[in-house]
Amino acid sequence: MKFNIRRLEDSDYESLVKWWKDWEWEAPPKDFLPENGTGGFMVSKDDSDICAGFIYLTNSKVAWIEFVISNKQYKEKDRKDAIQFLINSLSAVAQESNAKYGYAVLKHKGLIKHYEESGFFKSDENITEMLTLWQ
Repeated sequence: MKFNIRRLEDSDYESLVKWWKDWEWEAPPKDFLPENGTGGFMVSKDDSDICAGFIYLTNSKVAWIEFVISNKQYKEKDRKDAIQFLINSLSAVAQESNAKYGYAVLKHKGLIKHYEESGFFKSDENITEMLTLWQ
């Protein structure tokens, strides 16, 4: 299995929105994402984009690895391997940026398993996400 990984480009956002809708997830607004939608990575194989995710770097030792999404139309058997490759790659980039802690907020059981396989552990359960919008 040979996967390619690249930085997200501005033009990738519309594809990601479609993927989130396909999974019946609410797409985050572009300006909610790091680097206005380009602060993440896309994993592909041959000519197929498979999955993508984002890294928020902070002025602390925390890196927030979030909004991992996959192309629901990609039906190959290596989809799970591609997602694992993505999470491992995002973790490596975070560590290279001097992050000491990886953080994620998840509820999808399959995605939780992928994170656990990449060394993440549950720190809390049954939480409520809170968000506000300042103008």
